[in-house]
Amino acid sequence: MGMMAFSKLNKLMPMRKAKTGGTRISVAAAEMPEGYCAYVIGDIHGRNDLLVPLLANIAADAVKRSALNTHLIFLGDYVDRGPASAAVIDTILDLDLPQMNIVTLNGNHEASMLTFLDDPLKGKRWLHFGGDATVQSYGIDISVGELTSEDIVSVREKLQKALPDRHRAFLEGLVESYTLGDYFFAHAGIDPTVALSAQKERDLLWIRDEFLLHGDAYEKVIVHGHSITPAPEFKTNRIGIDTGAFYSNKLTCLVLDGKNKDIL
Repeated sequence: MGMMAFSKLNKLMPMRKAKTGGTRISVAAAEMPEGYCAYVIGDIHGRNDLLVPLLANIAADAVKRSALNTHLIFLGDYVDRGPASAAVIDTILDLDLPQMNIVTLNGNHEASMLTFLDDPLKGKRWLHFGGDATVQSYGIDISVGELTSEDIVSVREKLQKALPDRHRAFLEGLVESYTLGDYFFAHAGIDPTVALSAQKERDLLWIRDEFLLHGDAYEKVIVHGHSITPAPEFKTNRIGIDTGAFYSNKLTCLVLDGKNKDIL
């Protein structure tokens, strides 16, 4: 599936404006719109070997359901750490699931990769928190131990040449958040002090403790990745599904159907 289709799909259900002080939704009460179902995939981090069979399971499960409108939502962090980041992007771009609305959210690792591509010296930290594995997945040899500024610029130049145009378009076309029914989807979470309609990109991609330790309900239930837990985490106000696939071999898919919240 080409990027034009992805851009269209990402806009099928635009984020509805939040109202500060409005109704608060708990996980127990949250539900999908009638006739809608969503499959939500956590942080993949280069584990194409886990993604491919999971997608097959999703396709098989979807056939058994009566939903008229099915969403497949990726929570970001497709790249880094694991061995096959380039293959993960290819797998997503080549999906043949015409019956599903596909939503691809941005993650902090994709944002860091783009920063490196645009300004390698400013974005050089990316190479040290998993970016080296992504570079290697494009067939480029790299050792991050003793990189000079010249080395870093050279790595960027090699990566730019190796990166397919459609991969760059994929990275640049990722969306920051998505709303469906009683759920708000973002890679890392939200700033609890700000309405959903006013969230900043940095918080959506990077926030951690301020969000994770907040116990009150929000305007929507927040579904997120980014912060690793041994198993999917169901709290009063949020559902976290980053189970550390790159080292745990567990790639999690949350299924939202009616009032049900299941792990596939």
